[in-house]
Order: sequence, then C-alpha cells, then structure tokens
Amino acid sequence: MNVSHPRWLNRFAVFTAVATLGLIWMGGLVTSHGVGMAVPDWPTTYGYNMFFFPISQWVGGIFYEHAHRLLAAFIGLLTSILAGWLWFRETRGRGRWFGISAILLLVMMLGHRGSGRSDGGLDGVPMHFRVLAVIMPVLLGVGLWKTLRTGGSMRWLGLTAFFAVIFQGILGGFRVANMQDAIGIFHATLAQLFFALVGVIAVLTSHWWSQADFSAWKRDGIGAVRWGFTLVAALILVQLVTAATMRHQHAGLAISDFPLAHGKVWPDTDEISVARYNQQRGEVRALNPITSAQVHLQMAHRILALIIVLGVAWMAGATLKRVGTSSAPGRLALFWLGLLFIQVALGAATIWTNKAADIVTAHVAVGALCFVTGVWLTLLSWRCQRAEVLCRDSSLTTQVIGFDAHSVKASA
Repeated sequence: MNVSHPRWLNRFAVFTAVATLGLIWMGGLVTSHGVGMAVPDWPTTYGYNMFFFPISQWVGGIFYEHAHRLLAAFIGLLTSILAGWLWFRETRGRGRWFGISAILLLVMMLGHRGSGRSDGGLDGVPMHFRVLAVIMPVLLGVGLWKTLRTGGSMRWLGLTAFFAVIFQGILGGFRVANMQDAIGIFHATLAQLFFALVGVIAVLTSHWWSQADFSAWKRDGIGAVRWGFTLVAALILVQLVTAATMRHQHAGLAISDFPLAHGKVWPDTDEISVARYNQQRGEVRALNPITSAQVHLQMAHRILALIIVLGVAWMAGATLKRVGTSSAPGRLALFWLGLLFIQVALGAATIWTNKAADIVTAHVAVGALCFVTGVWLTLLSWRCQRAEVLCRDSSLTTQVIGFDAHSVKASA
C-alpha cells in the first residue's frame, strides 16, 4: 500500500460515507411516514434482540423503523472498522493496542442488546446503554479537542466519528424510550454532522487530496474566500436544524402554498387566521394542529433558503472567476450550485404534493449533500490558505538566506 495514499482505506471511507447517506435517506422515510414510534421499545424490537426480530413481522411502519435500526447498526460497524483502521495505521506501541481494545470494548457493549419490555419506556433500556449516554458526549468532546489540537490527525478524526455514531444511535434510542420529539431534532442534526465528518475522512484519505496542487489554487485566491465558504456552509447547517425542527413537530405543512404563503407574501398569524388554516388543511398524516410559531418558522426556513441560494451563487461565481471550470474547486462549486437548485425544486415539490414521503425524503438527502459539499469547499479553501502562508514563509526564508549569503560574500 502506498503510504501517502491508502487506497483501500479511502475506498472503505467512501463506502461508509455513501452508506451513511443511505441511512439519512432511510431516516427521512421514517419521519416522512410518521412511523418513528412504530417500534415502541429500544434497544430491543418488541422484546426481541433486534438482530433476531422475525422477518414475518416486518410489516407496515415496523418495516421502515426496524430497517432504519439495522442500517444504523451496520453504519456503526463500518465506522468502528474505519476508526480502528485509522488508529492502527497511525499509532505505535502501547497506544495502538489500547485504542483498538477500547474500540472493541465499546462495540461489544453495543452488541449486547439484551431482551427488554415490548411496551418500551426507559425501564427497558439496559444499564450499560444509560452509562454510554452519559460518557459519550464527553468522549466526543475529547475526540474533537484532540483532533483540533493535533492539526486534524486522522486517527483522532476517525475516533471522533466513532464516538459520534455511538452517540447518534443512543440519541435515536432515547428519543423512542422517552417519546420526546425534541431529542429527534438533535438526532437529525448529529446525523448531518456525522455524514460531513465521514465525508471529510473520505476526502482526506484520497489520492486526489495527497496529490492536488494547492499552491496553484492559492495563487488564484481560493484561500481568500475561505470565510465565505465557511459562512454559507454554517447557514446550510442552520437550515437543516430548522427543517428538522419542523419535521419533528409532526404538524404537517404550516404553509400549504408556494411561492406565496397562504395567498400572501407574508401570511397572517393571528388566532383567527391560524384557526382557518387548520380548517382548510388537506393533509392526512398531520398529527398536531399548526400554530402561529410554526408558520413563522416556515417563513424563516424560506427566507434562509433564499439567502443560501444567493450565498452559494455568489461563492460559485467567485470561485469560477478565480480558477475557471477546469479545476477541481470550480467543478465542485458548480456541483454545489446545481445541488442547491435541485434542493429548491424539491422544497417546492414538497409543498405542492402535500409532503409526499418520497419527495420529502429526497429533500432531506439532497440537503445533506449540499451541506457536505459546502464542508468540502470550506476545507479546500482553508487548505489553499495554509499553502499560501507556507509558500510566503518559504519565500521569506529564501530571501533571508539569500541576503545572509550576499552579506557573507560582501564581507569576504
């Protein structure tokens, strides 16, 4: 294996990232169909160890929720292997085996699902899962801190992803056990962040990243727009959180038309108007009546979408002006802009189809792709800026050495 380009490690990281996108898609189906509580217990499935739940009982909403759980367990296994692989590759001595042993111990704890109460509730959650719920946020914070402190060390990046996927699973489980939709918002947000993290690992282990000529792009000023990419990527994350908040209120469409909002540029949100909106609704899956706060949240979602479109268009234009369409940053910026147009179309179709499950799920998945693409461009622009600094420091050092040599020659 080439040391500078771990080919099979990269392929495995790419596979893990693609599978994670599939998990986000499946999670979107669960929420869109409103079947998040089709299986009331966790980490078991109707009292069974979930890995042995009879296929004959995979019917209706149970199919979506149980398939989501199994796919999540598979992603957890992939991430465990990826973290172990990175740790083993970059660590020597006792530290190598200590890290591998810790990963195996956590995997065995997660694999012990036990048998619980089929009616759900916190009483059916094994004690070791409750312990993990407490220590995982701490370990996740440690992983992030070590990653930043070591300048993006791949082994700590992999371990951070490992801690994140465990915490993600626990959040999903406790959302079921507690029957709290608010936890589902954090669960959905962490899913997006985890996807971005695995996507970053896939890029950093690629042959392209190790061979790319960042010094050429820095001369074109890609590093100069790094804060623009950072800001727009952050806005997309805020938009994803806003969307997750709307979905997990299970109130359906707060605004049923587009591009207008209840027939106006800005809808009325007084008590009488909101009561009329609820009477006129044509949805069949909405469990809760909409409120004025939800109407305002939907309008905030639309306004933020417009800002993001303008921001991505601006950043794509700035990138193409600097490097053109033939370079990797230029092509990636065009891909980002194209994704965003698809996302806007899916958002409009979500309203026009009264939240058709497949359309909503595609909207969720493309949103995740928009975010990870923004993260890639942010990473790329900061790497170009770093190349510019290193090049400037190297040039300064060369000038100093040349000046010293000239001085020595003159004195001689």
